[in-house]
Amino acid sequence: MTPVRISDAIRDVAFAPRLTLEEALDKYYAPDLVHIADGRTRDRAAFAEMVAGIRSTVVEGAVTVLDELYDGLNYAERHRYRMTMTDGTVVHREVYYFAALAEDGRFQQVHESGFDVDPDPGTQPGADRQ
Repeated sequence: MTPVRISDAIRDVAFAPRLTLEEALDKYYAPDLVHIADGRTRDRAAFAEMVAGIRSTVVEGAVTVLDELYDGLNYAERHRYRMTMTDGTVVHREVYYFAALAEDGRFQQVHESGFDVDPDPGTQPGADRQ
């Protein structure tokens, strides 16, 4: 088993797709995927529909892994991403990602939550104070 990484999945699914959506989903997500994001639960079909919508509106993006941990079939990761949308909007988010992996190493059950972040916290008033 070679476990997957969410940063690779994000790149292949949305930011720099080299595979068809179905190929990318098959590479990273088990057929019985349960994806829970910010309290909303999706099965693999609903997840695929959501990802297809994102993929069609992202011009480019980048992801930076901040923390990542495997413990057997358990996976935890924290990352930040920046993505530019077709309308010119730039989104900066930090995401906390917890997953159970299937025996073959793909994501089987996912819990994630995220929030928007300031792309340059040094520009905030008082940011230089400690």
